[in-house]
Amino acid sequence: MKRLLIVLFAVPVCVFAQNKALIIEGVSPDLYINHTVASKENYYSIGRIYNISPKEVAPYNKLVLESGLSLGQALKIPLTDVNFLQSGAAASDEVLVPVYHTVAGKEGLYRISTNYNKLPLETLKKWNNLKSDAVANGTNLIVGYLKVKKELSPLASMAKAKPADNIEKVAEVPAKPIVTRETPKQEVSNESTPVVKTPAKENPVVVAKVKKEPVETIVAKNPEPVKKVTPPASNGKGFDGGAFKSEYEKQVRNKDIEGETGEAAIFKSTSGWEDGKYYCLHNSSTPGTIIKITSSTTGKSIYAKVLDVMPDIKQNTGLLVRLSNAAAQELGTNDAKFVCSVSYSK
Repeated sequence: MKRLLIVLFAVPVCVFAQNKALIIEGVSPDLYINHTVASKENYYSIGRIYNISPKEVAPYNKLVLESGLSLGQALKIPLTDVNFLQSGAAASDEVLVPVYHTVAGKEGLYRISTNYNKLPLETLKKWNNLKSDAVANGTNLIVGYLKVKKELSPLASMAKAKPADNIEKVAEVPAKPIVTRETPKQEVSNESTPVVKTPAKENPVVVAKVKKEPVETIVAKNPEPVKKVTPPASNGKGFDGGAFKSEYEKQVRNKDIEGETGEAAIFKSTSGWEDGKYYCLHNSSTPGTIIKITSSTTGKSIYAKVLDVMPDIKQNTGLLVRLSNAAAQELGTNDAKFVCSVSYSK
């Protein structure tokens, strides 16, 4: 009787353990979730939980499918295109369960986004309602979603709605109303022949020409302002070094200023072209610090927020700083590498 009671109490505990927040492990493309085998679980039941074939789980853990599993055994559940989503939407029979990364050490958003399939920074901020680039240690950040079947996985109860992917995708929505050209035709075709002539003349003037032509010109020219405004950003938009200038002045006020001189390189970014928000990677300062970068060639300065340290790769050997291409544009340089000086407060 005592043994029976122990089993009855143990089963709910195991089920509850699987319903805690899903923490992601590894670095892309080798991403996975840890799972502890509960009572009566096998490869097939675990596969249903995480929407993945048992034939993938076994070899991923260097195990044989036919050998079975033991209670309490630790498994790695691979995150693949089948069960892991970072853009788009789930199928009609699926729901999305948030997958989290726990911030540790001096991790910044840039490093986190790089480790998880180069997830766009703006997407990372939107999913986690972040208004700044500073994140405290121990914070759980959503970096993707596990796709599970509504009727098969107990994790379905943890599902959440995923925010819209990108502003760029939302911008494509106005293109759909252009299809409304067909609407007048359908309405006209349902009417009798004598009446067709009157609405046919009115509709092209009111709907097709007045409404649709502005939509087409706006949609068609959306990409152009981004490219054409870019070069004269400093004078056309009046950024005067960037949006973080006043924040830099607050950070250095009544504090010792560190100064360094060395070689700078560039990374591509969509930020800064329209709002003057420049970003950089710098090893000597902490994420969130605003640093002043001055080109030794042009004498111009910009103010950039540090996202993270530079990755320890060959391309970054000997570099002092990497800054966004929008920042380099305002400095007046198109060189892949150039000499600059930086200043900041510790």
